[in-house]
Amino acid sequence: MVFLNEAQHNRVYQIKELQVEESVKRHLNELGVIPGGKIVLINTSGDNGIVLLHNSRIAITQSVLESIVVEEPAENPANWLSLDQLVTGESGRVVSIHGTGAVRRRLMDMGLTRGTSIYVRKLAPLGDPIEIHVRGYELTLRKSEAELVLIEKEENE
Repeated sequence: MVFLNEAQHNRVYQIKELQVEESVKRHLNELGVIPGGKIVLINTSGDNGIVLLHNSRIAITQSVLESIVVEEPAENPANWLSLDQLVTGESGRVVSIHGTGAVRRRLMDMGLTRGTSIYVRKLAPLGDPIEIHVRGYELTLRKSEAELVLIEKEENE
């Protein structure tokens, strides 16, 4: 039995059980945290953790993270991370875009859509901006924009 606060970052887990009081359980269910659903722990700091759930990032307190029981799904779990975490020469496939409104639309208009392969060409010395190869052309993104793109890292041969 693994609790979400002990889970590895950027790995897909399946929610097995919620060990919280009924009012908290109802609220989590409304957010989409339900047994059988998939969840990714992106980051933990201080009293909060950030999870990815149905293309949304949600902040959850440590006490609630400690009461969500998860397990690795039966299929091979994917390693997801944001585009800004790749280094030069690595490639991946777009899983989702987290921006909203005009930012999301602009990223998608530039060719970053679900299933698209990307390759990191160059990184500036401080990691901002990032130049990627996508759909046959070079695209340069700010680090803040690259953080909104969730990718599944591909192994280079």
